[in-house]
Amino acid sequence: MVASTLFKRRQNAFVAFFFAVSFISTASGLSESGKRPRIRATFPRPAENETLPYRDVSLCIDDRVEDLLQRMTLEEKAGQLFHTQLQMGPNGTLDLGNATAQRNSTDNMIGEKHMTHFNLVGNVDDVRMNAEWYNLVQERALRTRLGIPITLSSDPRHAFTENIGTGFAANEFSQWPESLGLAAMRDPDMVQTFANIAREEYMAIGIRSALHPQIDLSTEPRWARIGNTMGEDANLTSQLVVAYLKGFHGEEFGTHSVSTVTKHFPGGGPMENGEDSHFTYGKNQTYPGKNFEYHLIPFKAAIAAGARQMLPYYSRPIGTEYEEVGFAFNKGIVTNLLRKELGFKGIVVSDWGLITDTYIRGQYMPARAWGVEYLTELQRAARILEAGVDQFGGEQRPELIVELVNTGVVAEKRLDVSVRLLLREKFTLGLFDNPFVDVEAAEQVVGNPYFVRLGQEAQRKAYTLLKNQDDLLPLKDAGNLKFYVEGFNISYLEARNLHVVDTPEEADLALIRLQAPYEPRPGGFEAAYHAGSLAYNATEKARQAAIYKAVPTIVDVYLDRPAVIPEIAESAVALLGSFGSSPEAFLDVVFGTDGAHPLGKLPFDLPRSMEAVEASFEDLPFDTKDPVFRFGDGLRFSQNC
Repeated sequence: MVASTLFKRRQNAFVAFFFAVSFISTASGLSESGKRPRIRATFPRPAENETLPYRDVSLCIDDRVEDLLQRMTLEEKAGQLFHTQLQMGPNGTLDLGNATAQRNSTDNMIGEKHMTHFNLVGNVDDVRMNAEWYNLVQERALRTRLGIPITLSSDPRHAFTENIGTGFAANEFSQWPESLGLAAMRDPDMVQTFANIAREEYMAIGIRSALHPQIDLSTEPRWARIGNTMGEDANLTSQLVVAYLKGFHGEEFGTHSVSTVTKHFPGGGPMENGEDSHFTYGKNQTYPGKNFEYHLIPFKAAIAAGARQMLPYYSRPIGTEYEEVGFAFNKGIVTNLLRKELGFKGIVVSDWGLITDTYIRGQYMPARAWGVEYLTELQRAARILEAGVDQFGGEQRPELIVELVNTGVVAEKRLDVSVRLLLREKFTLGLFDNPFVDVEAAEQVVGNPYFVRLGQEAQRKAYTLLKNQDDLLPLKDAGNLKFYVEGFNISYLEARNLHVVDTPEEADLALIRLQAPYEPRPGGFEAAYHAGSLAYNATEKARQAAIYKAVPTIVDVYLDRPAVIPEIAESAVALLGSFGSSPEAFLDVVFGTDGAHPLGKLPFDLPRSMEAVEASFEDLPFDTKDPVFRFGDGLRFSQNC
């Protein structure tokens, strides 16, 4: 078979590109096994380690792990327990650090702190440079005493977004709708296709761990983190997370896989008053409807599907049987519930910044040690280990762990439990046998035309049509119309030889793209979180009303959260909801270009009023009174179009 030929080891970059494309273009949209060819690099490894058992590929992984573990010093073990940010230096060099920004150098973190787990920060603007830099980092890791390779992780990078908060711009990667858009399509096969493509593009530049999927349920519509969820319904989210994990892991987890960090256990959706637990005013996760179990449903599905890693949220549970301390400090949540009751056997990594106060984007951020703020840094670290967490996210404090062991507070064998899991993941991913990437192949795989086209098609399909008065859409014979435009550059219409005017009064039709309402917050980091009211203020409502009165208006609302927009539903001639889409995608849907049409269905209710939102329970789905649009709503174009 052609597929089996493609999976042989190759060096040729053209063949690597051919594999990347054919991987998606088989009958199922994917290859039979999901594997990619292994590209052997010739970078040097410490000669003294070559004959050690943990370097012997003929041995089973468990034997290799145990051999390496027994050779590690306490300091080397402690370093494995930390997973923090890593960025590229100028022109693809290793980062030299920045004392002012409290950022240690790459050399310090790898060579002195013995760290090997890093979260890639910064955009990927140059694929070749990123791939070459990744190889430099691996070379530095192999020059350590034991030559333990790094594992590079990333927050989501594939969504078309104009608000960079908890992810990154897609840039060189193929651009897809956000997770809500994948949910809107109600298509597990499409989700798996996306995840397979994301896996290929991640692997090409060395990313071997995805800090996602986020499977919190959006039962509290004011929460700022809804944009990366899969919506309000536990059963839909469960169905889609299985496909998501299968795409990133492949048919069998191994050297062809990207590990995943499923979050935020036990479900971060029911935030008190919708406030986020990154911040001191959002510490509480509340269950007035006694609906804790509902939020566990997607996590149970993920565990059954082979979830590799879990990440508890910052929040502390209110109104449950569990201690009111942050989830990563909470033994009842991590050990008793996640590990014992639900049977999770993988890695538990904490959310970022539970021990050390810091600054993020210039904003002071205290450690998110909610419920145990009174503890010292040393005590916080001990408490997290006692809870059953394996790795500290966003921290680089291995000296604390060394002190805890040396003073007898924590036994070294407790570290061994977690280090064993972390090392096994590296061995299973094949990083000890081939940690490098093929730079030429990376340029061919990342953002190749086939992957880009599939992402663009998905942006269009995810559009959700909520109103289409008199079957206005798709627009036909628009060449003689005059358009008023807001929310995107007029050049997109001019490129289609359409006439744009300056005021609504001059226009035959208005095209407006809006963000869902939110109340701006201060601070360099906090400002990225869309929080507060889901309704536009009186001034903005009046401004929009004047447009709707002056000219028939087609409105596209970017729904990173549910929106309270009954006035738009009443006044617009057509209303679309989107979940990460380009202006081109919007116009293609409006005009039906090349058959583009919306297939999305709402992944959550759209409430009628803020009074209804405030009267609802944070942990209950679908409980706002008389929503304007309901979960599952979504029209289709007339068959006559």
